[in-house]
Parts: sequence; structure tokens; C-alpha cells
Amino acid sequence: GISSRNAASPAVALRMSESSQRREVLGALFAGGLGLALGSPAEARADGGPYKLPPLPFDYNALEPAIDEMTMKIHHDKHHQAYITNVNKAFEGKEAPTITELQKKAMSSPALRNNGGGHYNHAMFWSTLAPTASSGKPSPALAKAIDESFGSMDKMVETFSTTAAKRFGSGWAWLGVSPAGKLVIDSTPNQDNPLMEGAQCAAMIPVLGLDVWEHAYYLK
Repeated sequence: GISSRNAASPAVALRMSESSQRREVLGALFAGGLGLALGSPAEARADGGPYKLPPLPFDYNALEPAIDEMTMKIHHDKHHQAYITNVNKAFEGKEAPTITELQKKAMSSPALRNNGGGHYNHAMFWSTLAPTASSGKPSPALAKAIDESFGSMDKMVETFSTTAAKRFGSGWAWLGVSPAGKLVIDSTPNQDNPLMEGAQCAAMIPVLGLDVWEHAYYLK
């Protein structure tokens, strides 16, 4: 995973400007008390619906001070659950595909695009977060891929952070594997993701997604 051992992020005032808050959280993610454990969203790849809210793989307060306990509770229990509830409604009386399979054709329906995308994206998000103490170093193969694609881990972090910070409005930043087998970074609006046909981003299989919606960091 990507971890850090420097000073944690400073406290931020309630509902400060979105761009300023986003910079604070990105700083916390990559420069303070929080690690990122790269991997696939196992819960998002479970059997087809009705889809269920995956439990967090850590306590609500485990990522403080980078992400506070109340923000985690609201984000996971309320926002993520709402996407699941609504995508399940879209499949009432129908056989639902796995949430990963759903992404391919999600743009055919606003309900599936927003809610199916929201469920997949958040399931991946939770699975790739970890307290710094629980995260390790990239495997030799991943470290080599990062160096080949970006020059260094620091350059990858810089590119990823800049991409996330520049996403206008709500959306996600992604690190993934391109069809050529290289690591690439891009962003998508709202709940879109690189698996959706027609997504306005580089083609990739995502391995890391960062939520840059305001609800991911809006309390502290």
C-alpha cells in the first residue's frame, strides 16, 4: 500500500471551500496518518444483487485525523447505502448482474449509472483505504510498474493528487492498468468509472479510486 509517516493533516473548518478542503484531504491521504492498500474491491465483485452494503474493513475512527469518525459514518452508512438502495430498486423483479458486470452498460440508464456506479466506486474505495500502521509497501512488481509508468512513487503520488484536485465538482480520481499494461491516472465526473462504456477517461482496469465528492471530507 501507499503509506506515510509525516505530520497528520491540520484541522479544517466546517464547510470551508471545496477546493481548499480537497487539498487538505489529499494532503492527509498522501502525507499523514492514512495508508492506501491497493487491491480489487472484493465486496463489489460478489454475487449479483440484491446488492448489500459491505462492512468497513476498519473502525469508523481508524483513519483520524485524516478522515474523522462522523464523516466516515455518514459517508458509509448513509451515502453508500443510498446508492445500494436505489440500484436494488432498479432491479426489482429482475435478475441483477454482479456489480462489476453492471458497470459496462451502466450508462444506458441514469439510475444505473449513478447508483450502480456509486456502489462499485465506494466498495472499491473502502477496500483500498487503511490506517498507516496497517499498510505496507508496494510489492516488487507494483513498485517496478510505478517506476516505469511515472518515474517514482513520489511522481505517481504527485500526479494522482494533482488529477484529483483538478477534478471540477464531484467525481473520482483513478489509478489503473491500461490495455497496454501500463499504469495510468485519470479522473471521472460524478459516479462514473473507467469500466463504463463511454466513460470520458483513459481506458483502464481500476486498481485504486479516490472519492473527491464533498461528502467524503466535508466535516473536518
